[in-house]
Amino acid sequence: MTVTSSVPLIPLAEVDPAEVALVGGKAAGLAALIRAGERVPDGFCITTAAGELTDDLRRRIGEAYERLGAGAVAVRSSATAEDLPDASFAGQHETFLNVRGVDALLDAVARCRASLGTERATAYREAGGFRDADVGMAVVVQRMVDPAAAGVLFTANPITGTRTEMVVDAVAGLGDAVVEGTTDADHYVLTERPPADAGGCLTTAQLRELREAGERVQRRLGRPQDIEFAFDRDGTLWLLQSRPITTLFPLPDSPPPGPRVYFEVGHMQGMLRPFTPMGISVMRLVMAQYLRSIGVPTDPLTSRAGIVDVAGRMYLDLTPWVRYRPARKRLPESMRIYGPRVAASLARVLDDPRFAPLPGRPFRLRVAITVAARVVPGLIIGIVGALARPGRARDRAFRACAHLQRLSRIETARSSSERLRAAAELQGAFMTIGVAEMLPPLYGALIARAGAVGLLRGVATADEVDETLRGMPHNVTTEMDLALWRLARGAAEHRDLLLNTPPTELAARYLAGDLPEIGLGEFLRAYGHRGAAEIDVGVPRWAEDPAPVFAAIAGYLRVSDPQQFPDLRFRRAAAEAEAKIDELVARARRTRPVRARLAGFLLRRSRALAGLRELPKFAWLYPLAEMRRQLLAAGAELRDRGVLDRADDIVFLEFAEALTATTSGGEFRDRIAARRAEHAREMRRRSVPGLLLSDGTNPEALAPAAPAPDGALTGMAAAPGTATGPARVILDPAGAHVEPGEILVAPTTDPGWTPLFMTAGGLVTETGAAMAHGPTVAREYGIPAVICVRDATRLITTGQVITVDGAAGTVTFAAPSPSVDATGAPPGADGTT
Repeated sequence: MTVTSSVPLIPLAEVDPAEVALVGGKAAGLAALIRAGERVPDGFCITTAAGELTDDLRRRIGEAYERLGAGAVAVRSSATAEDLPDASFAGQHETFLNVRGVDALLDAVARCRASLGTERATAYREAGGFRDADVGMAVVVQRMVDPAAAGVLFTANPITGTRTEMVVDAVAGLGDAVVEGTTDADHYVLTERPPADAGGCLTTAQLRELREAGERVQRRLGRPQDIEFAFDRDGTLWLLQSRPITTLFPLPDSPPPGPRVYFEVGHMQGMLRPFTPMGISVMRLVMAQYLRSIGVPTDPLTSRAGIVDVAGRMYLDLTPWVRYRPARKRLPESMRIYGPRVAASLARVLDDPRFAPLPGRPFRLRVAITVAARVVPGLIIGIVGALARPGRARDRAFRACAHLQRLSRIETARSSSERLRAAAELQGAFMTIGVAEMLPPLYGALIARAGAVGLLRGVATADEVDETLRGMPHNVTTEMDLALWRLARGAAEHRDLLLNTPPTELAARYLAGDLPEIGLGEFLRAYGHRGAAEIDVGVPRWAEDPAPVFAAIAGYLRVSDPQQFPDLRFRRAAAEAEAKIDELVARARRTRPVRARLAGFLLRRSRALAGLRELPKFAWLYPLAEMRRQLLAAGAELRDRGVLDRADDIVFLEFAEALTATTSGGEFRDRIAARRAEHAREMRRRSVPGLLLSDGTNPEALAPAAPAPDGALTGMAAAPGTATGPARVILDPAGAHVEPGEILVAPTTDPGWTPLFMTAGGLVTETGAAMAHGPTVAREYGIPAVICVRDATRLITTGQVITVDGAAGTVTFAAPSPSVDATGAPPGADGTT
């Protein structure tokens, strides 16, 4: 923390709102209100430069108190990390009201300063990534207002996110009871028209005055505000504090006119964390390449390709389809695969008159006919061929994958800009080669499974049919995890080294060539292009940072029960799946012999093809990894030319910006620094709306929570079976491990998480889709999984015994579920274990 002034006391009216390091967040916020012309109680600030409470400082405080009239004052903490745009520190530091006399004032000042070191404040700083050395404490002293009514005004709805609503909670008398939550407050939701009969402690005129004040303050300070206020006995409005609302999910940038509804698609690939700017830019490029490959006119280097970037998350604009009458009836049911919350939220959107259907189509008919003519015939031929000769279809798919791997290596003799353009074209190669050869077998598997479900209706449930898809062969992610298991078994002689050395240290030693050979080089040659959040080119691959691989190896080495060996579990799951096919066919044969035979054929075809589910993404990661390699090489060149400070700064540019930098240079440092800071803030966000309206509304927050059975957490069934064991809450797979039999609880998962599945007894995630990579692999390993469990990583703690019912979609506790502590993070949810 850098303080540029040594002034110990400053009148509030003279405080510079930019001097947060000197006066703290609260005083800076009050100063901004004063400069905006709002009515704020007079007072002064004891700055962070004031030092110890010496006799001289005590005298100065006393004199300032006398100038205020020596009456009742409010003494409030004003930490330098308080009331900031991304950290409110609400309630973490002390406030004292109705303080009278110099001695009581000095005592309150000392206690405010001391509150910087309380356990709750320290925990909040740690959770928010603030270093103790970077935080100082100032103190604000203000003349007390004798309130007839007081409370809090939010200039946007903090629950639903709606920016067109303001929310007021107020009580008669002092408003501290509202802030502390110790009494029932009068609650008002303000739209453009205040209620005709307000009721409670505030009048309609006062609510109108509050809304007008909120609009002024928000407009002047540039973002939604959390404002404490009081009406005195004469009915005069005073603003006591204003700070940014830190919990709101950001708005989309520059949406088209009118209300819009957006669907977050990153979670389908296990991406709850934000993309880097380059990551989202490359996703647009990939989508544009795909659209161009099927006949939609698109410029891959300039098109946004329908992708909307909100806080680094990847959203698609559903508005044209929501307002297209033929699609409306099918939309909620089609979204059910992304979880019941998303489907229910979309149903609420369809009931909103702002999204009433419009005439016309959300597509151009000529383009649609062109696309269908290009795509459908080949797809049908491929599906029929895959169902007729699945072995041949698999061989073609794997040959296409190998071909993409060979293509994904760009010669280094070209210029940086040429190599970046070549890397961009590689994404088109995947769309041309990979989609044509890899998607038809997958569609064939889905059709076979659906056909079997129909034929067995009344004989077997869909969940029973899904049991036939456990332990599937030909799955590259399963083969990767089993290869790592074999590596761990072969490295048993180095057990102590691998178990007792931190994964980050092992990774550094491996990259430096300072570890014994355990076969990791061969593993990384096959799978080093993978990693957590692997669809973001801004994120390192395992070949660059093998720490997660070493963490998984350590987890495997802890498996001591032979019955829990991953290879045995996989073989057991495969045998059970085959036996399930025989059982279902035998059950159906009693009454439907012809259907039984056909169902058996379709179940075995589905099993022969469904393992390819992971192959398209696995193949796509080759050109993505090459794109990253070329970006980092270009970044290193730009660093050497003085354009960038670090080679990996390039991932905080967009692709077009990187091309500009390689050809003509430019000044990007400030832009990169701002984007790095924003990305770091968003990395701490724990909740992302599945659906989002353009006015900030989270439709899910509008629906009343459904009662959970017997206190259980409810989600979406994703992999059948039940498991009971201690929970292991993990927010980031890097360096994490799961003890054998523990239930993995995570925000989301992608293939980079799956090595942890090999020792897990079950899986619980906050987001996902039943057909996403994590649940698919969980089904194959035979571990029960429940997804879309809201706030699972907050409500479940590491070590707590839970039962996962993957068929019912529930998580139950062996003991009452714990409450969340003041930091918002449960014990054990520290990001690694």
